[in-house]
Amino acid sequence: MLFSSFVSATECGEFLVLDLGGAKFRIVYVILDGSRGVEMENEAYDIPEEIMTGTGQKLFDHVAECLGRFLEQRNLKHKIFPLGFTFSFPCQQSQLDKSVLISWTKGFHCSGVEGKDVVQLLKDAIQRRGEYKVDVIAIVNDTVGTMMSCGYKDHSCEVGFIVGTGTNVCYMEEMGNVESVEGDEGKMCINMEWGALGDDGALRDIETEYDQKIDQASHTPGKQRFDKLISGMYMGEIVRQILIKLTNKGILFGGTTTSQLLAKEAIQTKDVSEIENDNSSLAKAKNLLASLGLNPTEKDCALVKSVCNAVSTRSAKLCAAGLAAVANRIKNNHHDPMGRITVGVDGSVYKTNPKFSEHLNQTLKELAPGCQIKFLVSEDGSGKGTAIVTAVAQRLAHQRQLIDKILEPFIMTKAKLKEVEKRMRNEIEIGLQKRTQPKAIVRMLPTFVRATPNGKERGEFLALDLGGTNFRVLYTHVGIRNEGGVQMKSKTFALPTEIIQGTGQQLFDHIVNCITEFQEENNLQGKRLPLGFTFSFPCKQNSLDQGILISWTKGFSASGCVGEDVVRLLREAAVRRKNSDFYVIALVNDTVGTMMSCGYDDPACEVGLIVGTGTNACYMEEMKNVELLDGDDGQMCINMEWGAFGDNGCLNDITTTFDEDVDNHSINPGKQRYEKMISGMYLGEIVRKVLIKLTQQKVLFGGKISDKLNTTGLFPTKFLSSIESDTLGLLQVRAILAELGLKSTCDDTVLVKEVCTTVSRRAAQLCASGIAAVVQKIRENRGLEHLKITVGVDGTLYRLHPHFAGVLKKTVQMLAPECEVTLRLSEDGSGKGAALITAVACRVAGAEPLPA
Repeated sequence: MLFSSFVSATECGEFLVLDLGGAKFRIVYVILDGSRGVEMENEAYDIPEEIMTGTGQKLFDHVAECLGRFLEQRNLKHKIFPLGFTFSFPCQQSQLDKSVLISWTKGFHCSGVEGKDVVQLLKDAIQRRGEYKVDVIAIVNDTVGTMMSCGYKDHSCEVGFIVGTGTNVCYMEEMGNVESVEGDEGKMCINMEWGALGDDGALRDIETEYDQKIDQASHTPGKQRFDKLISGMYMGEIVRQILIKLTNKGILFGGTTTSQLLAKEAIQTKDVSEIENDNSSLAKAKNLLASLGLNPTEKDCALVKSVCNAVSTRSAKLCAAGLAAVANRIKNNHHDPMGRITVGVDGSVYKTNPKFSEHLNQTLKELAPGCQIKFLVSEDGSGKGTAIVTAVAQRLAHQRQLIDKILEPFIMTKAKLKEVEKRMRNEIEIGLQKRTQPKAIVRMLPTFVRATPNGKERGEFLALDLGGTNFRVLYTHVGIRNEGGVQMKSKTFALPTEIIQGTGQQLFDHIVNCITEFQEENNLQGKRLPLGFTFSFPCKQNSLDQGILISWTKGFSASGCVGEDVVRLLREAAVRRKNSDFYVIALVNDTVGTMMSCGYDDPACEVGLIVGTGTNACYMEEMKNVELLDGDDGQMCINMEWGAFGDNGCLNDITTTFDEDVDNHSINPGKQRYEKMISGMYLGEIVRKVLIKLTQQKVLFGGKISDKLNTTGLFPTKFLSSIESDTLGLLQVRAILAELGLKSTCDDTVLVKEVCTTVSRRAAQLCASGIAAVVQKIRENRGLEHLKITVGVDGTLYRLHPHFAGVLKKTVQMLAPECEVTLRLSEDGSGKGAALITAVACRVAGAEPLPA
């Protein structure tokens, strides 16, 4: 049964219910009103024997004719009603409104129906009449109707139980456990069809000779074996068979039987219930036996009552065994130590036999002692419950339209992504050309790194990694690649606020003091080691060891640095602090460090990508294409500074209103537009804006926005990673939402996860468009039909998000099929990479460079 939502007391509207499950069927007109409750009007219609055993078309034409008559008599033909179809036969459902009949039961043998979608057969019959219209929204098993009917009163009801003429159970299962349906979020209602338990012989050891006789005499020998041990259709007949056996043995009625006693179905289950519950006397037993032509003694009546009690008790205990299995499974799914479970129940056996429910409850306590099981009797589950299912389905369909409308702008088709790739490629060319570069938004800055590691680098180096309020000093020993490779020691130092917001001299003096401390702790004084400086702020480089700071970011505002060469500022601080044990060889961007770090182990690595708090990329470009620099030979690593892609409006057509809102409230409106759709600094904020919109539309959280959800920055991107990693009952999602002061339903948690997945997927796809543009350019630069290349990647979003890397890789493959792209996670790119650039520079120079 494909139904995954609980009912709320706000469900309202007018509905029709068609209840088909026996020799009569009902049509019910239902009015749901959240304030007044449920109003129903129904009428029953016979299904003649010739229709039950005729063609499927005759059956559904008869149903459609009666439905038309029902509407005509109530002057309702002019309306188009949503209709719920209660169809109590074994079916295979693929959607809420699609259900294929597996096999007829209960005396039906209509041809041309088994293997067909019964909803479509009903629709076809209604269309043939052409005199009214209905919208068949849901097909529902009677157990589901029972569960939903009770769920209208108690939202914790997760089990529907029928024990009447037949027996069955449904319950809410975790989607992750339902392998026959795609998806692992939320819950799914499962129609167990448990009446067939034992059809494989599994219950043979508890079946009696009386059960076997009844099975052989039934219309379906060997089928519905559990049903035949339990349900009201068979209980009276089991009692009759036992009485015949006892009479034949001379234990009852002086050994004398009557024709009435020998007649099939002479004893009904209602008789069994009445006799079992006759507490004051044996009158009920005496009356029944007298009607069968018998003249029983008091002892006969007492023994008959004992037989009825035994058969009824067995039925209740077998039901309890099945329900205990379901209850324990739900408890384990929920990880609820209290095991609180509400069971909606319907059926004549349960409703009319108090002793049955007593035996059922007592046995459940023995078999499921860790569960607190409450039974809630359904009020017309097949009518009211099906109407509620239909109402919920209608509400969800409307909500789905709203959700799709809100999320649609985030959906990136292949055509959209190819257009983004094309535009990125165009901006790359603008940034490389001398004439257009000054106005380029993708800056394409030369780094003066002319080669990647080849494994021949050797030596000892220092590295300085400055990119935030903490910075690191590293000592690196570079040896033979397959004999130890790169070995590192490092220490992290804090940068107090007064330093990063003070003067440039204070900043660089503090940095040199920390370098000196590190050297002393590691006995490096007097070694005078070359140093690579990873500086993750926008710079214009004129050589490998020079970088003019364009602007501070990330909260830095040290005065006297913007427009100055940061390498010179570091060197001057070393002189002031009298530290001559290092000299700066290279200034490195973190993307370049990532590329070099991966390139040491993989010579095919010629692209560096950062996807973390921010995003950027670099790659090895042919010198002949770098018009800003003289010379056509060799290659040059280009720092793309691609986060600004879109600042000229070229991405406006794929920018959502949520992106615009986040941009407008950022510290740099109109800047870094590509980065704001991709990086970890912004994704959580985009999701927060979407969740607020959905809540305002009353799709989420009952329309109530908490103060925390309304607060900028309180939905960090790490929440996305946690939420999208959660597959076990979405407990982690619920915990995060509770932390934000939000009361969430199962549906809420599923939708929050969908929003997170949609936003992060777009980020990975847009990032892939940029990478596709880069690798396709490299391939064309070299005139190759096929390119094999590695992209070195680093950043918290790439490392920690459960799906980002996979979506990125898959999308690059789709957009650049001519390129075989390997994504390789960097090992400490900012430190190891800076040291390797220094080592490569020394190797390329052929000798140790002199300090400036």
